[in-house]
Amino acid sequence: MSATPQPRRPGRRATRVLAAAASLATLGALAAALPASAGQDHADGGKGGKKRTVDVQLLSFNDFHGNLLPPAGSSGQVTEKQHDGTEKKIDAGGVEYLATSLRTARKAHPYSVTAAAGDLIGASPLLSGLFHDEPTIQAMNKLDLDVTSVGNHEFDEGAKELARMQNGGCHPKDGCFEKDKKGKPKKFEGADFPYLAANVTNEKTGKPILKPYWVWKHKGVKVGFIGVTLEGTPDIVSAEGIKGLKFHDEIKTVNKYAKILDKQGVKSIVTLIHEGGSPASQTYNYDCDSPGAGDGISGPITAIAKGITPKVDALVTGHTHAAYVCTIPDPSGKPRMVTSASSYGKLYTDTTLTYDRRTKDIVRTSVKSANHVVSRAQAKAPDMTSLINRWDKLAAPIANRPVGYISADIPGRGAGVPESPLGDLIADAQLAHAKSLDPEADLALMNPGGIRSDLVHKASGSEGDGVVTYGEAFTVQPFSNTVNLVDLTGAQLVTALKQQVSGANEASPKILQVSDGLTYTLDLTKSGADRVVTGSIKLNGKALDPAATYRVALNAFLAGGGDGLPELGKGTKPLVAPTT
Repeated sequence: MSATPQPRRPGRRATRVLAAAASLATLGALAAALPASAGQDHADGGKGGKKRTVDVQLLSFNDFHGNLLPPAGSSGQVTEKQHDGTEKKIDAGGVEYLATSLRTARKAHPYSVTAAAGDLIGASPLLSGLFHDEPTIQAMNKLDLDVTSVGNHEFDEGAKELARMQNGGCHPKDGCFEKDKKGKPKKFEGADFPYLAANVTNEKTGKPILKPYWVWKHKGVKVGFIGVTLEGTPDIVSAEGIKGLKFHDEIKTVNKYAKILDKQGVKSIVTLIHEGGSPASQTYNYDCDSPGAGDGISGPITAIAKGITPKVDALVTGHTHAAYVCTIPDPSGKPRMVTSASSYGKLYTDTTLTYDRRTKDIVRTSVKSANHVVSRAQAKAPDMTSLINRWDKLAAPIANRPVGYISADIPGRGAGVPESPLGDLIADAQLAHAKSLDPEADLALMNPGGIRSDLVHKASGSEGDGVVTYGEAFTVQPFSNTVNLVDLTGAQLVTALKQQVSGANEASPKILQVSDGLTYTLDLTKSGADRVVTGSIKLNGKALDPAATYRVALNAFLAGGGDGLPELGKGTKPLVAPTT
């Protein structure tokens, strides 16, 4: 059985309303998907027979990361709390199912807008990553995504490539990937939806590199969207990716543009922010605001939400790959909805924003929201299946090439512990490769964020149980990183280990994955750099010598001081391993 796709909302590219400043053009109003008679207006009081309030449906998701196919292993599961208090794992995600979920949710909602909070692309599996994420942008167009903020991974290939994602055009090095019916190169058309980057400016001009905000309009209803990414993006993206850019404070930026929107008569405002928090429970349907739940959520988004002007009515967040629907008080002390829909298209959030036509604002006390599972038990969207098959045919010769064999699952992204088996395996492999180039190599370090999935023994492909294909390996490590060798002193290594859990990483530690032979103790009852028990650090059973020099293998990202580990960027005598 297959689901019939709903008709595409007419003229999406031609009818977008791009209100980004006085100099940005207004292109028209978004047409309704269904007639107004579907019954979402309430309470008489408007002029000309219009009702006083109308419910606007806001569908949202975040951190899709090019996962067109259902994610494998634990990366493709969500945890659901049952009525009896037990927990259940549910397989979820895949763009064929996400499309069906969103199209079903929109039915009987004439006022519906779909938004995302960044990292739609980047760190993507081979099916999308091999083609510089053009397949994902095409899928988002078909999903009828209205607007998104940028995330840190939108900058993996730099600002020029991000502009190509928005505006279209063939890749400057790899050219056009598809051909038209006549066999000629087919130009990539770019995103139908606006990418918003209010707090990312060009260092030379001081202007946002993309539109800072966008206004959705329908039958007199106006909702403004401001899009920002985390200010700390430069700490977690390669230096080349953010070259020539400045990233600004999230609160100050949102407050600035909220004031601009307010002056334009846009009183209903949603912020799309690629920064998030950690909920008190890992179940997607946990009640954040239940009695006894405490704050319900912790992490950077809490302070940001408390600082963003009350002019903003709701925050759609991301980055932490967590699932939550919580209220956090705004600066005036009033509760405000803050949501996140996990990652990889496993969940979507359905938020009801009650719009008051008289005040042009959202009735904050009426806002309701819930996360919903993108179940794989429902029908697939045929147009998404067709898109996947088209790109899969192009990727197959590379994707299906065997590169290894495993006898059991090797947990990585979904291990649920700071040091994962797959992370240590990758570090061991890097050290082995480094020793083939320089026998003096001593140890290897791997950043946890560079591990995007598990290696699953019983994969869904046709290659056979245990065979690891290039495509599966690419999904685990999709970045264009090289293995670098550098000299670091023992003292520098100690400093780097402390930087994992202090400074920029104190709230959300970045625990390095280490090769066999390097051991140390983390005392998580302490805070900051004191969490690393200095006297416990050993290499091959011997205490690390602060004055000695060690040959360290690490990827190019860490060699540049990435992940808030600047000490690793101070290595000397670099050797870059050739790619194969």
